[in-house]
Amino acid sequence: MIPTLTWTPEGVRFIDQTRLPLEESYVLATTYEQVADVIVTMVVRGAPAIGVSAAYGVALGAEKSAATTAAEFAPEFARICARLAGTRPTAVNLFWAIDRMKRVFGELQARGAGMDEVRARILAEAHAMYDEDIQACKTMGAYGGELLPDEGGMLTHCNAGALATCGYGTALGVIRAAVEQGKQIHVYADETRPFLQGARLTAWELMADGIPTTVICDNMAASLMRAGKIKAVVVGADRIAANGDFANKIGTYNVAILAKEHGIPFYCAAPWSTIDTATPNGEAIPIEERNAIEVTHHGGKQLTPHGVGICNPAFDVTPAKYVTAIITERGVLRAPYAESLREMELVAK
Repeated sequence: MIPTLTWTPEGVRFIDQTRLPLEESYVLATTYEQVADVIVTMVVRGAPAIGVSAAYGVALGAEKSAATTAAEFAPEFARICARLAGTRPTAVNLFWAIDRMKRVFGELQARGAGMDEVRARILAEAHAMYDEDIQACKTMGAYGGELLPDEGGMLTHCNAGALATCGYGTALGVIRAAVEQGKQIHVYADETRPFLQGARLTAWELMADGIPTTVICDNMAASLMRAGKIKAVVVGADRIAANGDFANKIGTYNVAILAKEHGIPFYCAAPWSTIDTATPNGEAIPIEERNAIEVTHHGGKQLTPHGVGICNPAFDVTPAKYVTAIITERGVLRAPYAESLREMELVAK
């Protein structure tokens, strides 16, 4: 699988997604501050990968600390968590991972653990998150692959593949599983402006797997749907609210409306850690506004007039009414999502 991020004795090694697809290079983060920078600059991106990256960032902070006990480390631990939590506001997996680290550390602090135990336990928890993410992707892929037609074109938006996770992928995991099941899939990848994750990353991943792939400009999807070339849409998510509304890369909402108009199934695939039952609906999801330069420039060249206003929200919210099913590692959810999400959460408990 593509090594999105890897723990090494020196630090966390990330494939640099800003340089793909033409250059496969890696960035080594040796401090939690460097992990935070890697997340902000989108060297690593995708909600599940961001969450695990943050967990490893906390582990690095513990490794580098001069504290000798959990109690002594507590103020530093709080600063580390706050720094990592401030990197990207929309991806709920980030906060899920940090909260999980806080629970582990709270237990250690309560019983007066020394730092050797703190370091070992925090790193073990980060490793567990890494392994769980890969298994979750494979399980939801198996569930979702069964939903796709035996042949035809599948549309994706952004990159919800191995590069957005610790391996295999969410939306692309569904496509990979469908191919493994023997289905004849041809992927149409939205380029996904302005950061071009579809054109750069999704196409690179799928070509490496030998899955037939065609990149299209974002404004071509409707024409392909009308021509009958798209049989289903599969996307990922950065946060799923309690009513089934979800945030994903900007432009996903457009695709959902188009799919509804053309009678095409629209699936959202995400691990359970992306579901935020504390957020009642899409209106309550915080939307990250990114730097204007992502819109004004491309490949180092300025495309817009000096001084023009720029709007660059990184995500939009797709209402639950457009979603055919939500695919998770716990199973496939159907509307009404407020009920199915609540029922599956109760079963898991």
